[in-house]
Amino acid sequence: MRSFFDPRQLAHAPSREFHNGGWSAYAEVPARAEAILAAIGGTERPADHGETPIARVHAAAYLDYLKTAPARWLADGREGDVIGYTWPAVRRRPLRLDRIDALAGWYSIDAATPLTADSWTSAYWSVQSGLSALDAVLAGDRAAFALCRPPGHHAGADYCGGYCHLNTAAIVAQAARDGGVARVAILDIDYHHGNGTQDIFWTRGDVFYASIHADPATDYPFYWGHADEAGEGEGAGTTLNLPLAQGTTLAPFRAAQARALDAIAAFGVEIVVVSFGADTWEGDPISAFRLRTPDYAILAGDIAARGLPCVVLMEGGYAVSALGANVASFLDGF
Repeated sequence: MRSFFDPRQLAHAPSREFHNGGWSAYAEVPARAEAILAAIGGTERPADHGETPIARVHAAAYLDYLKTAPARWLADGREGDVIGYTWPAVRRRPLRLDRIDALAGWYSIDAATPLTADSWTSAYWSVQSGLSALDAVLAGDRAAFALCRPPGHHAGADYCGGYCHLNTAAIVAQAARDGGVARVAILDIDYHHGNGTQDIFWTRGDVFYASIHADPATDYPFYWGHADEAGEGEGAGTTLNLPLAQGTTLAPFRAAQARALDAIAAFGVEIVVVSFGADTWEGDPISAFRLRTPDYAILAGDIAARGLPCVVLMEGGYAVSALGANVASFLDGF
């Protein structure tokens, strides 16, 4: 399987995040990608597709914020990384906001996703890795892998969150549509629900979103991912959420994935974008499922057996010492 990664994706390295009521070391560290690279061997450098595919999904004002916020933060006398501290409960109306503190809250959903001077560059090349994996699949490969770091599925059209700044899965799905693919599915099998991806396609009838994740009654992102969320308007019925209890092991996870794959097949898709998170592993420090390393090959084999071309994108997974083996197991399953 061809794999894509750019070393510039390592530059994003915030010093801390606000988690569970206090400051803690940032969990989405560059060592995650380094561990995966050591386990899977060589990767290809992605081609540069420019900003146009990104702008097809994300709002222009939000992209400007990602690029300029760190410099504006420092210019206003702040130190360290850009982190918001005030968030609107509801975005009732458009506002013209100039103060960087207000913008940091407007364009984020949590205090766990800081911006550094390198965040835009790393997120940009994470997207380019995903788009290059799509190129490989459109050219005839059965599957391709993008080591997307930072991850993407919590980022909405105009907000960051959950360590995510640009939503690579959404950008890749939209690029596939723009490339002539009539129907696309996103299968999200990260421990946490991909709220940003769901939001982006909530009213769309051409992209099916299926997510298997921890019940948001107990886990981040809390406000998205409940079983009754199924899309609206033209997107009614094109969102499928399958929340599972903490402690879930292979058998119930595999059954939920089979249900998601059945729904994807019924939708008549031509390409599946897999948002793969290895934070479902039994020893992940911020998650509570109980999958084991060999389980990932089984889950991937079930996906591959459906015979659909797959673009596999890396999302979460924070047990660095085991992450390489877990990702390698998943890729081996194809």
